[in-house]
Amino acid sequence: MASETSETVPDLDGPFSWVDSSLLTVIVASTAVVVLSGLIQVSFGAFTMSVATAWSAVFDPVVWTNPQVLLRLFLGEGIGNAVAGALGISTAAVDLPKETLIVWQIRMPRVLVGVFVGANLAVSGAVFQAVTRNELASPFILGVSAGAGLAILLTLIVFSGLAGFLPLIAAGGGAAAFLLVYAIAWKNGTNPVRLILAGVIVSTVFGSLQTGLFFFANDLGVVQSALAWTTGSLTGVDWEQVRMALPWTLVSLPLTLVGARQLNVLLLGERTARSLGMSVERVRFALSGVAVLAAGTAIAVAGIVSFVGLIVPHMVRQLVGSDYKRLVVACVFAGPALVTLADVGARLALSPAQLPVGIVTGLIGGPYFLYLMRKQDGMGDV
Repeated sequence: MASETSETVPDLDGPFSWVDSSLLTVIVASTAVVVLSGLIQVSFGAFTMSVATAWSAVFDPVVWTNPQVLLRLFLGEGIGNAVAGALGISTAAVDLPKETLIVWQIRMPRVLVGVFVGANLAVSGAVFQAVTRNELASPFILGVSAGAGLAILLTLIVFSGLAGFLPLIAAGGGAAAFLLVYAIAWKNGTNPVRLILAGVIVSTVFGSLQTGLFFFANDLGVVQSALAWTTGSLTGVDWEQVRMALPWTLVSLPLTLVGARQLNVLLLGERTARSLGMSVERVRFALSGVAVLAAGTAIAVAGIVSFVGLIVPHMVRQLVGSDYKRLVVACVFAGPALVTLADVGARLALSPAQLPVGIVTGLIGGPYFLYLMRKQDGMGDV
């Protein structure tokens, strides 16, 4: 990563000096892709409606002029009514038109979960690439996804009674895997090379265990459910997944932005970072924890969506540069654009059958990553 590590840490003193035209272009373009993809998503289903009808349902004044509707959706019936009552807002039930009800209750959650998954995975990958100073790093390379996948399979196949806690178990499995990676890499401290090698070891071993567990599954339904988790899918998500992902997303993304200066310093190398007074191991572990939280949030609601955390930071780095304040913000917008666009492809490619979105992101990410490898001779240098 010589091209990134040789750069001087950007001046972040001005409150908005880091915002430039390239970042604004990424934000506007990505937002347009998300809106367009979302509009397509809410237009298709068992009850087909035109794009114009779907658009009208999304912006139905009945929804937007009755705050209790949105409060119930985003917070749940009980908490939503309590908050509405505390704010002096009427808690009376609101009758929604059929099209509006279908869009908001059934189809909108899939779009929102896609946004949260894309943002979290992209930011997580960006942080891991800085922490390890290696452009090949991602939640998948460092074992987080493998740990989550193994926890999912163990729950579905061996401890099926705990299936109701699957999202929490997935996030915990990812965190446990990264702690194991960190422990293996520790030798009077860690370094980027040992972290990457330890991640490959853990991912390989856990991946083999996942494959072995399939031989113990007797129920075809369990196998299909496990495959959906391990390949990443947004099919069937609802407001429960939105409510699960939202609070952790509001924690992980701001923490990553706050840590942008430290990420920039880490890119300069451990010796330089220590000379600037940074406690490298403490900062590396803390920022890795934030990245694990972001990745775990995405995996908990959508399973293992491949390549997003690997290629999105590369894509936006080519556009906005390697200043992590710009890079993190760009990832927050570009990640959702990739996932929601891929989910449209997953939903429509073999309609009425639906592919897992992780297959589509893999088909997009593989060729793009090959292009990067051919274009940049020094890619992956540590």
